Amino acid sequence: MIQAEKNGSSNDYVIDCDLNELYYGSFKAVRDTRVPIKKGEVTAFIGPSGCGKSTVLRCLNRMNDLIRGFRFEGHVQFRGRDIYHPSVDPVAVRRYIGMVFQQPNPFAMSIYKNITYGLRINGFRGNYDEVVEKALRGAALWDEVKDKLKQSGLSLSGGQQQRLCIARAIAVEPEVLLMDEPCSALDPIATRKVEELMAELKKKYTIAIVTHNMQQAQRVADRTAFLYVDTTEGGRTGYLVEFGETGQIFEDPREQHTRDYISGQFS
Repeated sequence: MIQAEKNGSSNDYVIDCDLNELYYGSFKAVRDTRVPIKKGEVTAFIGPSGCGKSTVLRCLNRMNDLIRGFRFEGHVQFRGRDIYHPSVDPVAVRRYIGMVFQQPNPFAMSIYKNITYGLRINGFRGNYDEVVEKALRGAALWDEVKDKLKQSGLSLSGGQQQRLCIARAIAVEPEVLLMDEPCSALDPIATRKVEELMAELKKKYTIAIVTHNMQQAQRVADRTAFLYVDTTEGGRTGYLVEFGETGQIFEDPREQHTRDYISGQFS
């Protein structure tokens, strides 16, 4: 799928994302961005607004298919298979590559039914009660909601709602979990809980996260991709400047744009 790193193998990588050019209609949103996602790690996407972080993340499970005019040159491979091949069902892709959005979006139904929603769609025939408890425990929410599973998911606090959405995503046991600024709408206490949860979840899932919070990237990510905006052609096209171990990106960046952004000296 991709070239192995030193002392590693291609089997270490779950996703190989290589976007040469990505368009919405005639607008070139992203260019020259390749990010391999390594198994069992948290990969963070950072960069200024409009640099294409969320666009790249949404490519990883075909969420951009829902946007009119979307097209790209390149490939996104999951376990060596092109997820954009005509024979691949995008719904099936999202079964293995789940997503948690910026704003908590529990369904207007009970906590229990929120968790089992994906199971029902996928024709699950096992023990629903066991899966609900396992998912809620996995999202560090079970002790807080175990006595009110029949209550609406909308009755929970913002931080609880986000963890409910994480529980709903992991209930179908995906291999990869995408998080698009999952803490931006949360207070510091709820943010800390979600960050602690990510550290636990990466023991079982591979995680990719978009964040505007550089401190959060330093706290949670194993590797970090820094994207910037190219305005030389009169537009605003995002592109990958640098990708590497998080410590290296923040402590010894190789590119001037990265150094400027990390130090707050970018235009």
